Parts: sequence; C-alpha cells; structure tokens
Amino acid sequence: MRYLAIIVLIGFIQIVSAQKKVLQHEDKENWNRIGNVEISNSGDHVLYQIGPEEKDQTFKLIETNGDKVMSYPRSKGGQFSYDSKYVVFTVNAWKDSISEMKRRKVKKKKFPKDTLLIYDITNESSKKVPNVKSYRLPEKWSGIVAYTLEEIKLPKKDTSKTKEEDSTKVEKKSKEKVKKVSDENGYHLVVHNLETGAEDTLKFVKDYAMAKEGQHLVYATSGIVDSLGGGVYHYDVKNAERKLLLASHHKTKYPQLGISESGERVGFVVDADSTKSLIKKPKLYSWKLGDNQAKVIADSENNTSNLLVSKDRRLMFSENEKRLFFGLRQTPVVQDTTLLDEEIVNVEVWTYNEPRLYTVQELDVKDDKKKSFLSLYDFTKNKMLQIANEDFDMAYYGDEGNSKYAVISNQTPYLLQSQWTAQRPTDLKLVDLETGVEKDIAKKVYGAYGLSPKGKYLYGYSRKDSTWFTYNLDNLKYKALTKGKQFYNELHDYPDDPYAYGLAGWTENDDKILIYDRFDIWAFDPETGNSENLTNGRASKTRYRYVRLDNDERSIPMNETWMLSMFNEESKNSGAASFNPKKKSVKQLIEGPYSFRSFKLAQEDKKDRLLFTKESFEEFPNLWSTNINFKSPKQITEANPQQDEYNWGTAEMVEWTSLDGKPLRGMLIKPENFDPNKKYPMIVNFYEKSSDGLHRHRAPSYGRSTINYPFYTSQGYVIFNPDVYYRDGYPGESAFNCVIPGITMLIEKGFIDKDNIGVQGHSWGGYQIAYLVTKTDIFKAAESGAPVANMISAYGGIRWWTGLSRQFQYEHTQSRIGGTPWEYPQRYIENSPIFNIDKINTPLLIMHNDKDGHVPWYQGIEFFVSLRRLSKPSWFLNYNDEPHWPLKMQNRKDFNLRMSQFFDYYLKDAPKPVWMESGVPAIEKGINQRYEYVEGDKE
Repeated sequence: MRYLAIIVLIGFIQIVSAQKKVLQHEDKENWNRIGNVEISNSGDHVLYQIGPEEKDQTFKLIETNGDKVMSYPRSKGGQFSYDSKYVVFTVNAWKDSISEMKRRKVKKKKFPKDTLLIYDITNESSKKVPNVKSYRLPEKWSGIVAYTLEEIKLPKKDTSKTKEEDSTKVEKKSKEKVKKVSDENGYHLVVHNLETGAEDTLKFVKDYAMAKEGQHLVYATSGIVDSLGGGVYHYDVKNAERKLLLASHHKTKYPQLGISESGERVGFVVDADSTKSLIKKPKLYSWKLGDNQAKVIADSENNTSNLLVSKDRRLMFSENEKRLFFGLRQTPVVQDTTLLDEEIVNVEVWTYNEPRLYTVQELDVKDDKKKSFLSLYDFTKNKMLQIANEDFDMAYYGDEGNSKYAVISNQTPYLLQSQWTAQRPTDLKLVDLETGVEKDIAKKVYGAYGLSPKGKYLYGYSRKDSTWFTYNLDNLKYKALTKGKQFYNELHDYPDDPYAYGLAGWTENDDKILIYDRFDIWAFDPETGNSENLTNGRASKTRYRYVRLDNDERSIPMNETWMLSMFNEESKNSGAASFNPKKKSVKQLIEGPYSFRSFKLAQEDKKDRLLFTKESFEEFPNLWSTNINFKSPKQITEANPQQDEYNWGTAEMVEWTSLDGKPLRGMLIKPENFDPNKKYPMIVNFYEKSSDGLHRHRAPSYGRSTINYPFYTSQGYVIFNPDVYYRDGYPGESAFNCVIPGITMLIEKGFIDKDNIGVQGHSWGGYQIAYLVTKTDIFKAAESGAPVANMISAYGGIRWWTGLSRQFQYEHTQSRIGGTPWEYPQRYIENSPIFNIDKINTPLLIMHNDKDGHVPWYQGIEFFVSLRRLSKPSWFLNYNDEPHWPLKMQNRKDFNLRMSQFFDYYLKDAPKPVWMESGVPAIEKGINQRYEYVEGDKE
C-alpha cells in the first residue's frame, strides 16, 4: 500500500505539472525585476523598484518585516534621508504616454517633466514638487533635500539699465527660449527643509556641491537678476545664510566646485575669460570659514612649470582638510578657426613605433584633451606641489589624502608591446608630499598595485612570478609575500601569466594584508611575510570571501566579527559565515543549494538588520531580511508569483570524462514535468566554465545573445551546459574533447533524442560552435553568434570599442593560440572553421551585427558567404547599428523569436517560417518580418 500511495502521489504531481502553462515569448514581458534596493540606516524600512524590463517601474517602501508602507507607480531613484525619516524619489510620465507623444512627433522638450515626491514615513504624508530636474540628499547629515527646477521664469528686460549692466538681453517669448536660457545661465536650486517645509531658493545656479558631514553647500550662480550678483557663494544650511566668496560676471564659468567634508573649506576653478580666445587660463580659488573672500592659490603664472589649472579634474580635499588636490595640464593643441573645411587636411598618420595604436588614440582624444597631472595645495605651508608629470602621469595617494607619500607611475615605455602581450608593466616612483622629493621604487612592475589604507605600503601582485609583494614606503624595502606559494589561479588555462584571486583588504593601521587563495583568506605581515590561514576551507573545498558591510570602511577591524560569503566547489552550494578575529574561528550562519548575494546592512541599527537575496534555478532572487547572525530570516518580497503557473524546470549537475581523460562537470536543465521514459530534444549552450552557476536564477527575458533557459525547458527542451578545459594552442580541439563526450554521456541515459540535438552560443561560444560543426554531425541545427571563422584574418583586426589590436587575444588570452601566425601557422589553420567549412553538414543561423566592437563583423560575413558558396543551409542576421549583441528591445525580441523558430523547425518538426524559406528582401526591411509559416508546411 505504501508503494501504491507513492505511485499515486507521483502521478498526481505529473498531472498537476502537465496542467501548467507553457512559457510563450510574450510572457517574458510580464516578468518583474527588483532593483535599486536600499535599507534605511535605522534598519526599519526597505525601499526598492519593481517592474518588467523596459516598462514603468513601481517604487515600494516596506517595513523590514515585509509589511507594506507605500507604493508609487512610474518612479525611480529612491533614497532614504540619513536619519531614516524621509524617502525622496522622482515620478516620471507613463512610458506609454511618452511613446504616443513620440508617435505624434512631439518634440522632446515638450515631454512631461519629472515630479519630485518627498514622503514623510512617520506621518505617512507626501509632498509633490513638479518640473524637477535633479535632486540630492546629504550623505552624512539630515534635514534637507536640494533640488533644481527644469524651467526658470526670467525677469523682463529693465530698460533703465545700461547695455553693459543688462546681462540677459533676453525676454521670455516662448518655452523654448526659457529652456535655452536655463541651459546657459543655470537653474533655480531649492533647499527644502524636510521638517518644517520651509524653502530657500538659490537662483540661477550653474553648479553646486554639498558637504559630506557639515551642513554646508557651495554654489555658483550666473546672477542675472537685479538683486543677485554673479559669483560663488557659501551657504550655511542651518542658519539659511549665504556668503559671497567671489563676485564675477554672469558669463564666468565655474567648471569645478569642491567642498570639504566639514564644509568649512571650499575650492573652485574659475574661467572668467569671456572673450573668444581659444586658450583659456582658469584659476584655482580657495576659501575657509571665517575668511572674507576667496583667494587665488594656483594659476598659470604662479607655478614653476607654467601649466594651466585643469577645469576637468575633480577637486578633492584631504580628510584632515589640510590639502586640496587638483589638476595641472599642458597648454591645449588648438586649431586655426579661420580655415575653411576644404582647407583642412584630414589624414591619419599611423606610425610603427608609437606607444599607442592610432585607433586607441582616436578613442582617447576626449580623455587626452582633459588630461591633467595631479597636484596639491598645502594650506599649512601655503605652497603648491605638482605630483604627477608628463612622463609619470598617474598618481595615487593613501590615508584619504593625509598620507606622507604618493606613488606615480609610467606605462608609456611598455605600451607598444602591450599590443600583443596584453600586459602593461609600470615604472614606479615615490613622491614625498611634504618636500616634493622623488625616488625610484621599481622598474617594469607587472600586474595590479595600490596603496594600503594608511599609505604606509605599496602593494601588488606580479603576474610574471605569481607573487604578492609589498614596499615599505619609508625605506622602500621590498618583501615578496607569496613567492613559491599558490596564490594564483589554479585552474589557469591561458598561454599567459596567471591572475591572482584578489585580496580582502588591510587590517587597521596597515598591520596585515589579507590575501585570497583559491579557498581561503590569509593574513600576511607586510614586513616579515609571515602568514596565517584564517579560514581553512581547502579541505572541504569551501571558498571564503570577506563581505564589506560598512559603507565607510577603509580597513578591516580586528575587534569586530566579520561576515564571509561561502561557496562549495563540489556541491555548488553557497551561504554566509562569521569569523571571530580574536578566536580565529569560523561559524557557519546559513548554507544551502542556492546562490546568496547582495548583502546590505543597516548602518545605524543596533539590531544589525540585514538584507540579502538567495536564488536558485527555480527560485527568483527575492529580498530577505534577517539580522547579522541570520536569525529567523524572512522573505519580504514576492516579485513573480505567476511563476507557479508555468512549467518551469530543474537544474542538476552531471559528470563525465573528456576524450583526453579529464573529469568534467556541467549543468543539465530539465523541464519541470520531465519524464525519463520520454525522448527530449536538447540544446547545448556553453562558453567556457559555467557549472559554478548551477544555482543561478534565470528569469524569462529577451536575451541579447543566448537562449533563455526557462523558456526552452517550458517548451519541452533539455539544456546541457558543459564546462570546457583548454590546452594551449588547441582551443577548438579542447572544446570538442569536452563537449562531445558530455553529449554522448547524456544520450546513453536514454532520455535525449539523439537525432534532435542543437547547439547555441555567442562570441567565444559562437567560435567554438563554428569549429565543432566542421568536426561532427551530431548537431541537427546550430546558432553561432558573432563567431570568428578565420583566426588569421581576425588576428590582424581591431577591437573597435577599445581601438586595441586583436593580436594579444590570440597570442596570450582567450583564443589561446599561444603565438603569432608566422610562429604557429598550422595552429591558426587547424583552429579556423573557414578552412574546413566544406565539412559542415549542420544548418546554421548566424547573428553578427555591423557595429560589433569586440569581434569584427566581417568574420561573420566570411563564414556566411563561404557557406552560401557551398549551398549549405544558413541564415545571417545583422541588426543594423547594434554592437556585439542587439541592445534595442525590438531587436532582442526579433532575435529571440527567429532563434526559437529556427530550433523548433529543425528539432521539433515545427512548420518552417517564411523568413527561412525565402528571407526578408531588402525592400521589405523594417516593414515585413515574415514570421508567419510557409503555407502547408508540415501540416
């Protein structure tokens, strides 16, 4: 009877599962995402946005226990006030209404403006402010919200003034004119008191900055009304008092405003040159509380190098407010404006020995025009110091700007070779920030580096010898911390130097540096190199990583319990643990077959309330609340309850052995109503190694470049995602050795229809698929996105998004050839599908877009025209003006539909769509999509 009951129960579950709906493409549009999650400092409330992708988002405010407080549609950008009493966010026009206005050709400047909503949590009341351009809340104090208004009503021209005194020469004749004047002369800035509702309007503000901790603002105004003078003002929020720091003409520009954390010091850059001169000479001013007015502390006349003050580098005060960091720049290169277009020579001169390839230079032009050298002004000595220079142009300092030293770096001698090595070693120098004296630290340092929080040490990881190191900046003593130890990627399979696993950070006062190996956190003494394993996770193959919960944390405290994330490489389960630095003990807090992410701790809450998400293939990453010890965790959101209505899927791990003897793992995704006695069509989807993502949730969506797992399992497919391990020089063969035996292993289990197996992948995955179909006929259909078909021609190409040569990719990184075409010509040929394209018998769908900045789209063209030349069934999708993958929603929808029609036709014997039968002629592009099925096909 017991076994009969079990059989009946299983039958009942199968019936219920069979009655569930099958996901359709249009269902993807109804799946909600949760974003912009915040927990109040008090720990009492949580706010977040929820809504389907590309649709109106709803703002929700709830209590930490999940009870609803307030909900508002079509909103974004919610923030708590620092004291947790208020929430501020903007309300937008309905997206449908904007779409309709676009359809009617309404100009963008006539679109509805945002409304600011201020919500009082205690009193459950709200205030709306229309036509708001932007807003800011203080970071570490409370009481106000500052917002700017979209439109300004200018006063009418006062004819009693002289022509010189009349600064606007503008009368309000239309809304368009008002908007134009607003852009030129600033916006009204309203300082709104959250407690009393009182408001102070600061008029025609061009820019402003808010102190982090002190109740102060600094702002610049064009001053184009009678009672207001143009210039820079300090605003005391508590007393609602403003003080003029510098009076100036209304056309004066203030490209940079800076204010110290306390608000008692102000710095600003002024460009008072109202002429049409091509070279401007800005000046740097400073002011401190108690001064009558600001004074010039740097300009082009009073620095030894005659450099110009940068208008582009952000001003930063040191934490102790004794220094102001700014930029100095070279005199810009300007063009003769008297030349006509037909007189200007437009030629690119590419030179073989330039440090940067010309294509990189082109992309860097805007940054190069803004390039400046870090400098400081020392208020204790009333002295300026240039830190970086044209050769050593990058600078780093520690201790929030209070440190004794800075480190400057120079990569230029090694930029040319980075074209093929993909590495940029660096020469490093030390600068004493008190004397300006420079000393050499090291030459040709490989890998990443940085300064310890207190600025006592330069530290880094050298890829050349796989070693973490430190330099004591007082005596420049070098210490190799991990030489001969395995703190580099143990699974490294590139023909290059391995990367490190990273570091957790530094303990207080720079006492210890905490470095990760594959599983554990190690504490190293930066002076002696003595080390200690703190977590001991290797034996159980559990990976521990530090979780930063304090937003202001600079060093890791040794007198407080740490939170660690956990991940087990065998089970793929994850969770959280606590670590007691005094007892050197790890305590597991929560663990399971999930992926735990997004830990957020309330900053001022004595109950230590915490938000987190957990997810699995079947469970959406809803928000959960608990305390820092994970006592009684509670789910507080339910984003997609409709998921229960659909036939979803399950994820499991499978294992097999590669053709060259390596044990392998991969993910197998089955339909929820899976029946082991049935035969299922299967789609293989892979990239490199994905099995660590076993418990990742994949919501229904119009993906940019890959199949949507729950959609295809709901449609009755099985999905297989195998891990791939690579051998230098033979990436294509490596993929074959790993993927094909995994497929045959599944066929042997009896539930895969061996005659209906497809394969899909993009970019590196697209290349591997293009290679595989030249070696096997096991696939009945394949979609290959942005594939490299010819490694020889691709080697000489450009990655247009970065301007970089593609050479490094083949010699040292993902393509894994390990050398040049003249060193290893046979490797390039053997790994290029184009040279074996006549062996392909698998129908192919190729997607490659004409603005692809990663893989040159001519690679897809080479692939397709060769298939076409051989009359191989193939289709090519090019989404015009789209990059490596389609970003526009209409194109993503189109790609998803065509790909599913393609696979359904070949793997499920579905009717053939017209676009596969006869294409979409150019004359019909954008008009007819031809999704309909060929009449009478497979009826």
